[in-house]
Amino acid sequence: MREKLVKLIGLLLIVGIAGSGGGYITYQFLEKKLSESNTIVEKTTNTTGVVKCSNDIKLDETGIATSVGKIYDATVTIQNYQNGRLTSSGSGFIYKKEGEYAYLLTNHHVVDKATKLLITLSNDDQIEGEVLGSDEYLDLAVVRVSSEKITQIATIGTSENSNIGDTVFTVGTPIGYEYRGSVTKGTLSGKNRMVTVSINANSDWVMNVLQVDAAINPGNSGGPLLNAQGEVIGINSLKLVEDEIEGMGFAIPIEYAMKYIDDLEAGRELERPFIGITMLNVTDSYRVYQYGIRLDPEIEEGVVVTGVSTGSGAEQAGLKKGDVITAVNGTSVSNAAYLKYLLYQHEVGDTIEITYIRDQKQKTVEITLTKLEG
Repeated sequence: MREKLVKLIGLLLIVGIAGSGGGYITYQFLEKKLSESNTIVEKTTNTTGVVKCSNDIKLDETGIATSVGKIYDATVTIQNYQNGRLTSSGSGFIYKKEGEYAYLLTNHHVVDKATKLLITLSNDDQIEGEVLGSDEYLDLAVVRVSSEKITQIATIGTSENSNIGDTVFTVGTPIGYEYRGSVTKGTLSGKNRMVTVSINANSDWVMNVLQVDAAINPGNSGGPLLNAQGEVIGINSLKLVEDEIEGMGFAIPIEYAMKYIDDLEAGRELERPFIGITMLNVTDSYRVYQYGIRLDPEIEEGVVVTGVSTGSGAEQAGLKKGDVITAVNGTSVSNAAYLKYLLYQHEVGDTIEITYIRDQKQKTVEITLTKLEG
């Protein structure tokens, strides 16, 4: 059996309609492809999540066995079958039990294209799962199972109260089914990391994630990232893939996932805002030139408008081909992937301020966001 790794490469991007990006930063989804200590200290936290303290620090290395017990039976292995053939496996965790059903969270790429999902519990019982809702940009999915054999529910925490250097651990199914229920421990290495991933051949997306050094491997996708108290603070999703790099994994903050949980449970398609332009990165000079657009060489970052949709907010606001978008609501835009990320922080109907350059002059305009169709 040989494994096929799914890599995420920061390349082309569609923002509303179309575009491209630059730079090669490779990440890897964590699903397995089968077909081929306590600190006693008064703490204050700044916005970076780094603890500031002046008193003595005492370490009590008692382990996290009790905390593992709070999540172990709520963690599951997910096997993705497509047309009768086992194609991949990943992890997930039960976050709710209600009546005859229980509900688990995992990654979209763990359940994508499945015709059958086989869920294995910690006691090796197996039940089938049904995808209720899934979204490739969030990389999140909700799966429903019978509650009859579910004995434990995960405790949902928050990553906002976590600090860089805090102990974290994971439970999941790295490499393959035989290693299900593996526990790994490490530290929270960073917060608010912005990583660019390729959603498909034509679209990139920026994810705001937690960075950890706990060992996570193919098959850990969708499993819980937990603090030392055994509370879920994230959902393991991807890792940096380079031969010389070790211990750089990334997880979706749990509060971000819970923000969309009702829509995913209901199977509702998420509405995403749209400004009505096609675009390219400033750095994609050759493709920009192919559109007959000549840029000021002093412009090093931003997004070039290559077309405007009829009737869109962009057209009504007067944006034109050749304009270079440099900021949204005062936040600088480095590339199309980040512009898309900023847009998706808003709702359909919101009005945003776009800063752009035209004829070597900086301008601002307000645009009302409409619904992205298709």
